[in-house]
Amino acid sequence: MQISKPRVLNLYLRLGGAITVNWGFLLLRIAIALGILILLHLSQRFWYRALWRVTSHWGRGLLRVGVRLTYIALLLLVVVTMAQGLVFGRGAFTRQSSIMTVVTGLWFFCAIFAYLAVKTVHGLERLWRWLRAAIAKKTVTRQSTAPSNPAHAETVADPGRRYFFRAATAAAGAAPFLGAMYGFAAERLNYQVRRVEIPLPNLPSALDGMRIVQISDIHLSSYMSRTQVRRAVDMANNLGADLAVVTGDLITGSGDSIADCVDEIRRLHAPLGIWGCNGNHEIYARAEDEAAYLYAQAGMKLLRHENAQITFKGASFNLLGVDYQRERTPRGQRQQTLAGVAPLVRRDMPNILLSHNPNTFNRAAELGIELSLAGHTHGGQIQVEILDHRLSPARFITDYIAGLYQRPLFAPAPNERAASNASAARAFSSALLASPSSPMAHMYVNRGLGTVGAPIRLGVPPEISLIVLRRA
Repeated sequence: MQISKPRVLNLYLRLGGAITVNWGFLLLRIAIALGILILLHLSQRFWYRALWRVTSHWGRGLLRVGVRLTYIALLLLVVVTMAQGLVFGRGAFTRQSSIMTVVTGLWFFCAIFAYLAVKTVHGLERLWRWLRAAIAKKTVTRQSTAPSNPAHAETVADPGRRYFFRAATAAAGAAPFLGAMYGFAAERLNYQVRRVEIPLPNLPSALDGMRIVQISDIHLSSYMSRTQVRRAVDMANNLGADLAVVTGDLITGSGDSIADCVDEIRRLHAPLGIWGCNGNHEIYARAEDEAAYLYAQAGMKLLRHENAQITFKGASFNLLGVDYQRERTPRGQRQQTLAGVAPLVRRDMPNILLSHNPNTFNRAAELGIELSLAGHTHGGQIQVEILDHRLSPARFITDYIAGLYQRPLFAPAPNERAASNASAARAFSSALLASPSSPMAHMYVNRGLGTVGAPIRLGVPPEISLIVLRRA
């Protein structure tokens, strides 16, 4: 069999493009990892030097050496705990020292952000000095009749400026530690119920008012105990929902007990049953099959690229569920989400999709799925509002951070996630809402219960969602 030269050239160019994409994606991941490691090193060196300077003024040499050695010993223990968790997962060491795991997460988070805050203040102080010197030089140039030395003017002591920047440096260094303590001890445990009514197109009158309780991102681990999960389950049961769903991330790592988490989830009560889907951390822990088995043993159902027709008050709806949907292959190539889901979608009844990754919403709407329930983002875990704009780390991975979103039903899904695409979709949605005949797909993104990385939440308290279906 002979292959023509144009076909060979075309194949070569396609392979070359794929290799380029793969290398670019790999280099980006390496650059991010190196940046984090460099930031960790610089922050730890900064705080070690700060401690060295403070203790150098202490009169007693034994106390000074003892404090320094204690700091070094604790820092080494923190580094070993982090390395053990990254390389080996949450193994026997971390299971027996959950307090050390919590301390590790808190310390690295606080140290990095306090270091960045202090360096920002120092940068502003240098900028202020430079501006003052530039203004002084310009003034001296204009006043030729009264010559003066700009360097001497710059070195004149300014007690007010010195006090201000010292106070600002202290506040910048302390703020992340104080905020982290509050986020760990208070807001992380402040479970809130959020009730939202969602209008769905073609919803049968019997399903109007049906209540769905959603829990997501439990992350049973050193940061989330069974007692805390049990409290969330009790709060969910008090809502009297008709259907209960858990949208992934039961655990954080391979050493966490998924059996304990499922044992708490099985206490959920709902006439239409307890359903769920796998999240990305089930994949990381290689526990997808175990989760499905434990669900079945507990009389629940984990939907893995499956659907089920459920009847409520004589009307039916189609409940779909998928494992965590990767947007790229391990080599960095883009791939379509919800591949093979089209045959599971029904046209004779409403469809509800359980998908951990909210970035599947565009494709779900294109397939005609009226409602998607997702998690994954934790709402960013930290959210601040500056000039009426809410800033969240989750913005780096998705346009769908938390709460309710909508886009036109059957609208073509953008090929790549981008803020411009989301803005265009929202504008298109608003325009279509003006017409009563324009059907809309909806998605609700749960803020989750647990945490990943630092065990804190600021501005994003844990959430239990109560979703009420309404006729559009």
